[in-house]
Amino acid sequence: MTDFAAVGATYDTYSNSGRGRLRHDLVFRRLQAELPGRPVRVLDAGCGTGEMTLRLAAAGHRVTAADASDDMIAAAASRLSAHPELTAQVRFLNAAVEVLDVGGETFDLVCCHGVLMYLDEPATAVARLAGTVAPGGVLSILAKNRAAIGSREALRGEYALARDLIESGTGVSVGHLGVRTRGDTAEELDRIAAEHGLSPLPWQGIRVFNDHRAKEWAPEPDEYASALEAEWAASTRDPYRQVAPLVHTLARRAPDGSSR
Repeated sequence: MTDFAAVGATYDTYSNSGRGRLRHDLVFRRLQAELPGRPVRVLDAGCGTGEMTLRLAAAGHRVTAADASDDMIAAAASRLSAHPELTAQVRFLNAAVEVLDVGGETFDLVCCHGVLMYLDEPATAVARLAGTVAPGGVLSILAKNRAAIGSREALRGEYALARDLIESGTGVSVGHLGVRTRGDTAEELDRIAAEHGLSPLPWQGIRVFNDHRAKEWAPEPDEYASALEAEWAASTRDPYRQVAPLVHTLARRAPDGSSR
């Protein structure tokens, strides 16, 4: 598994860029659509520097934020300290997703965003996370889209590399942070969630049209708002979502806790 601390500073730069904002805004909007209009218990597994943790806490939810990296936890805690009104709503755990132990506690929302791509395979982590989803709760996974590997390179004009990736059928390529990462398909993630008693919801493709943007892309507010709405419209529609670099899958446990 990759040492997430090694990419922490690069991730912060990416997270604050136009591309990063699109990712976070699209995922957060979908989470808000799936959550009830009241505070809930959230597990943010692989919280990184705390972007989604802070968003969810600011929306009124109680968040358990877990990460394998001491440095990532420290960065997230530092960001939280700038919002003292939220500190009582967040607790931190130092634990990797695939060995995370929450002592039998369950959550109404379990997030695992941008983590599976760094693991050798998704099944162990997804199974563990599925077991922490409360009745009526949702498991939210953001992963690299294996089916779209090569499209980012082609859009950047790196045609020889794109051709090699596409023709080889590889499941691994270099991501925005300069690290080789592994992809999953939405169908496979939905299948694993279903095997563990959750019912898959319609999945999203994240950043269909703007993934190729330079890291310096900093659109003006009007341009960003238009880009966000175009991305949102495409995110749940075929064929657009199929070629997105990221897949956002969601699955819900039945309100009575039964497997369906």
